[in-house]
Amino acid sequence: MPEKETRKKLFSCKECSARSLQWSGQCIHCSAWNSLVEIEKPSSQNRYLNKNIVQKLNSITSGQQARTRTNIAELDRVLGGGVVPGSVILLGGDPGIGKSTLALQWLVAQHPAVKSLYVSGEESIQQISLRAKRLGLDNTPIDLVSENRLEVVIEILPNYEMIVIDSIQALHAEGISSVSGSISQVREVADHLTRCAKANGVSVLIIGHVTKEGSIAGPKVLEHMVDTVLYFEGDASSRFRLIRSFKNRFGSINEIGVFFITETGLKEISSPSVMFLSGRNREAPGSVVLVAYEGNRSLLVEVQGLLDKTNLSNPRRLCVGLDSQRVILLLAILQRHGGISISDQDVFVNVAGGLKVSESGADVAIVSAIISSLTNKPFPADTVCFGEIGLAGEIRPVQRGEERLHEAAKLGFKRALLPDGNKVSERPPKMEIVRVKEIGEIIEWLV
Repeated sequence: MPEKETRKKLFSCKECSARSLQWSGQCIHCSAWNSLVEIEKPSSQNRYLNKNIVQKLNSITSGQQARTRTNIAELDRVLGGGVVPGSVILLGGDPGIGKSTLALQWLVAQHPAVKSLYVSGEESIQQISLRAKRLGLDNTPIDLVSENRLEVVIEILPNYEMIVIDSIQALHAEGISSVSGSISQVREVADHLTRCAKANGVSVLIIGHVTKEGSIAGPKVLEHMVDTVLYFEGDASSRFRLIRSFKNRFGSINEIGVFFITETGLKEISSPSVMFLSGRNREAPGSVVLVAYEGNRSLLVEVQGLLDKTNLSNPRRLCVGLDSQRVILLLAILQRHGGISISDQDVFVNVAGGLKVSESGADVAIVSAIISSLTNKPFPADTVCFGEIGLAGEIRPVQRGEERLHEAAKLGFKRALLPDGNKVSERPPKMEIVRVKEIGEIIEWLV
């Protein structure tokens, strides 16, 4: 009697995608708890793939990688100039932030130059039509289909130049017995879509859900499989939306595009600095204008600081739009090297407009906002600042200092507080430059 074939179980870590033959409470590779889940044996169907041809690197012409413009300037900026044929783009963001709206506007903007298809596994055709009507896009004859079977999508994908998948968690591969959105399903669906897109030269935009921690739901390997990873950022109550590239095989990373949300969809902002500074109270203590550098552009944003005396044994430290650990570090530097005690103060720091600033060049602006609020003395309204602060209290130079100054000059600012190490070969006319070497000089200049 023949032996019964038994299938060995296989487990995968949701955090690092490492595989194991047995389940354990903690992943031995990344130490994450309760992250191992059972995965199914993947399907081996490759019928839609063409045979790869070996080519010489110097024989490949640039025309083979010509980009297709989305006709949305801010989106083209983030993508590095447009969409490369056969590329797979992953777009993540919080629920309701506008991912589906952006995808629909994207296809409409490219019509009729690009033959496109919108695949929805979550909405019916009628629901998509209602959304398009609300956005004023219902007169554009783009193709729509409500489908969640991967095999059907694979069958029709080669007929188009651009396809949107909304969302990858809604698609289901027949060869996998687990439910849609599971680790094994997401991995299998992404693998088939990516290989099919490469084989047929079809660009694919995949919309992905995010977890409560802010990462894209599914295996971490999903972000490694695709060519570009974009995140849609913005507070639900904010009128601004930002799209940021965290991975881009065909362009720079950390590039951002800025959009303004309206009743008729997302409108791109060509001069975001003007929008970020609109409504600013120029005479308010704690308000400082920072010249940040995000991607390949300078942005002027308002950094706000508020200090309030407290009787709590552990004063509060709250940050919005900034790295909270960085702010705590700056508070320690300010107390140690600036001689300013803030142990009896609650500290609140915010970047107005919903923008997230991660660069260390914001240090001088953060410290200036805190000092301004503590002393109740307004920071000069016609002054901008930037610079990094080291643990010894020294002010360190940052990249693109001259470009930051010219951007500030365009908006009418007359003075700049910057590190002494930032050399300026061509100073903007009528702009005064105040150089500082250590944190004590900032305090002296402000107070």
